[in-house]
Amino acid sequence: MDEFQTGLVELLPRLRRLARVLRARDADAQDLVQQTVERALAQRRQFRTGTRLDSWAFTIMRRLAIDDGRSLQRWAKVVSPESEDDARVADPAFAGEALRADALAVQEAIRALPDDQRLAVALVLIDGLSYAEAANVMGVPAGTLTSRLVRGRQSLIETLAAQGVTG
Repeated sequence: MDEFQTGLVELLPRLRRLARVLRARDADAQDLVQQTVERALAQRRQFRTGTRLDSWAFTIMRRLAIDDGRSLQRWAKVVSPESEDDARVADPAFAGEALRADALAVQEAIRALPDDQRLAVALVLIDGLSYAEAANVMGVPAGTLTSRLVRGRQSLIETLAAQGVTG
């Protein structure tokens, strides 16, 4: 494997984490990661040495998620939606019922955010990108990212406080 491929493999956990924010179902998140890696490999000649591979791959993932979202919206008008009976559970590595419940509450609160706020929260608060890097991934000015992040944080704080989640 060359340096590009090695970097992509090392990026997989972060891609999975972002995909779980962008897609509610685990299978859909896994598909999004696979599509992102496939696209990155296919477009590797467009990657500029010296730029951040993570930001570049996150941008690919965001664009794929937008395209898939549009396609799913059209498809949902034709086919009835899936059952909401799918139980979502936190990572089994979490110890204790209270911690698991809090993790589920946070996960649901993040999923309830509008798309633009959810992506800003995921990139900055979860994945640790700088504001400038996250703004670049989202294709918006830094000020727009900042306002989306502030609104997302405030919404999360209010939602989780109302549910009694501390942390």
